Amino acid sequence: MFENLSDKFQKIFKHLRGQGKLTEENIREALREVRMALLEADVHFKVAKDFVAGIADRAVGQEVMRSLTPGQQVIKIVNESLTELMGGQAEPLRLTGRIPVTILLVGLQGSGKTTTTAKLARKLTQEKRRPCLVPADVYRPAAIDQLTTLAKQLNLPVYPARVDQQPEEIAREAVVYARQENCDTLLVDTAGRLHIDSALMGELERLKKILEPAEILLVADAMTGQDAVQVATNFHETLGISGVILTKLDGDARGGAALSIRAVTNCPIKFVGVGEKIDALEVFHPDRMSSRILGMGDVLSVIEKAQEAFDEKEAIELAQKFKDNTFTLEDFRNQLRQIKKLGSLEQILGMLPGMGVMKELKKMKVDEKEFVRMEAIINSMTMGERRNADIINASRRRRIANGSGTSVQDVNRVLKSYEESRKMMRQMMGAGGTKKKKGKGRRKRAFFPF
Repeated sequence: MFENLSDKFQKIFKHLRGQGKLTEENIREALREVRMALLEADVHFKVAKDFVAGIADRAVGQEVMRSLTPGQQVIKIVNESLTELMGGQAEPLRLTGRIPVTILLVGLQGSGKTTTTAKLARKLTQEKRRPCLVPADVYRPAAIDQLTTLAKQLNLPVYPARVDQQPEEIAREAVVYARQENCDTLLVDTAGRLHIDSALMGELERLKKILEPAEILLVADAMTGQDAVQVATNFHETLGISGVILTKLDGDARGGAALSIRAVTNCPIKFVGVGEKIDALEVFHPDRMSSRILGMGDVLSVIEKAQEAFDEKEAIELAQKFKDNTFTLEDFRNQLRQIKKLGSLEQILGMLPGMGVMKELKKMKVDEKEFVRMEAIINSMTMGERRNADIINASRRRRIANGSGTSVQDVNRVLKSYEESRKMMRQMMGAGGTKKKKGKGRRKRAFFPF
């Protein structure tokens, strides 16, 4: 995400850092390039103009001119200004009021409302809430079935709507149903249209009056850029939306919608969709997003993902196994499963500081199917083989390869990766690490499954 904009900012700042001393002309030239970069990223022209003017007022003052590192100071100002432009800080959901607290999801057709409703439901369950999903879109074929299926995957109640019902009837009955199911939150997936029309807005206004929602969240497609900003403006003027969820942000190399919506509508972006999977919904943190755009990484988000994926008790037990040299192929398989929970490896690597500017990384494509292959190979082993890899001879390797639909070379790679991981971790912990022989200074490359 934001790849084009991030690349342009990197070039501008590299030139600034190369200047020993900055003049007003240096700064103004750099800011002209910043303005062009924003416009090319499909940022609203007035937002781009005001953004650059605000930076100029600070950058040409004493704050930069007297700094020992003026280039870094300009980057700091741009970072702070970008954060402020996108809202300053994360805006939590308002979940107070009459039970069940209602959240109304609105938007145009194709923006991803139904999937986002399920993603938001999963997010709320992690906060110890019990949401009820309500399919109020009776116009799109299979919309009710889609939300019902997603609710079953999450093991959450869903109001059994019918296509012959009116959305207003569904809304009234869903409130009663949610109370019967002991739900404290109601997530209502509404119908969309290909464009904004009076019929759509009239229906949403009636649903708002019936449900009195605590939140009205607009689900907007980030890849539509300026159109998403216009849609947000129209919905806000009619309904008074309380926040925005930007979907498909992972496929948006420009980022114009994310940088413009708050400034134009004064509505906060509350969540962003970063993939198709049910867990691919993130809280929108303006400061972290600004860091990503400027190539400074987003370590906090990586840590949060790791805390969500890895169990602390299991991590302590695993550390002890490495120390005791009892780390088995079963433990190795469990680690692979937990790494898969983190999400896209390319996305995780892109959050690390400095990674965004590495050309090699940008060219590299992570084959995440390798995890599936590795797990299949370990699953094809007997219990004894998984607990004692030393007994896996040539004939056993052939059998494992046949059972997993892979080759003997694939089996050998998994076993080698397992051995290298075990040795590397034991050396890092100082448990039985061997001393290097003179002249043997080459370090073993850490294993990465891609």
